[in-house]
Amino acid sequence: MALGKDYESQRDCTMARGLELVGERWTMLILRDCFYGVRRYSDFFVHLGLPRAVLSERLANLCEQGVLEKRRYQDAPPREEYVLTEMGEAFWPVLAALGAWTTKFAWEPGRRYRTFLHDPCETRLVAYAHCPSCDRAVPAAEVRIVPGPDLPDQPATDPVSVALRRGPKRLLEPLIVTPGGSGAR
Repeated sequence: MALGKDYESQRDCTMARGLELVGERWTMLILRDCFYGVRRYSDFFVHLGLPRAVLSERLANLCEQGVLEKRRYQDAPPREEYVLTEMGEAFWPVLAALGAWTTKFAWEPGRRYRTFLHDPCETRLVAYAHCPSCDRAVPAAEVRIVPGPDLPDQPATDPVSVALRRGPKRLLEPLIVTPGGSGAR
């Protein structure tokens, strides 16, 4: 039996409602990239490698639901970028928890491709974006991402991946990517 397009039979479940919004795999990766600082359609497209129609649909849905907002960054020709809203930024602990769970149990347990630090105290975050030094959950704006010790020997060469490997970068700060394949923080 094919799965339906929604969770209508689970309308009294908050998890089902959340999955309606972010449960599709590309949506989660788009949100991850938003936290990394990716904002422009072309950068999402080249980094994620998904079909244009799917990317357009997912971005439009995230804007419609209030997770992202479109902002104009250039008037002539008109160009827009996608920025996390307050609702979108509140999703950070969910992504952090999923990443921590995956690292511990699911895919190549123990390998770290990226390390997330609480920027003010330079402590590595644990599950749920928790800082063990400060003993509190850390908002994305206070998190620094650093290339981890287990990056592959032959890493991805798209401009977003190159920019993320260049070194420490705060989450949510725009990731500036140049068309030639090199990126800047």
